[in-house]
Amino acid sequence: MRKTLLFSILILSMGACNKDKYTTAPQLKFESVNTTILGRNQELIFTLSFTDAEGDIQNTLTVLKVVKRCPANADSGFSQPYTVPNFPSGKNQAGELIVTFNYNDVSPKCFPKNDTALFKFVLADKANHLSDTAVSKPIIILN
Repeated sequence: MRKTLLFSILILSMGACNKDKYTTAPQLKFESVNTTILGRNQELIFTLSFTDAEGDIQNTLTVLKVVKRCPANADSGFSQPYTVPNFPSGKNQAGELIVTFNYNDVSPKCFPKNDTALFKFVLADKANHLSDTAVSKPIIILN
């Protein structure tokens, strides 16, 4: 029984290690956000990490704002491209992306309520390979 449990843990550990390897499609991970309650005159700053086997991520990061509990007539969310800065090309590239929005960029549309939004991020490389979707914590955007 003990050997089986140890063997199972070893197999799971190896599977987890394989997930961290560089792949042709970029890998994107949400790391942090500077605040989960955004007020007027504040900035929202997301930190994302990425890896890419070919090192060709110099393309676009698509950002989606999703607000689920908003009146049907309110256009509360958005989908917009965010320009990725130029990185030196090279195999097995890893790095960090900082995405910043000011209050006016993401202002609430669920009047008279605050928006509670999730932000989703998808990274494309030069060959148009898409990353998995990285999702933020819920962010409350105050009216």
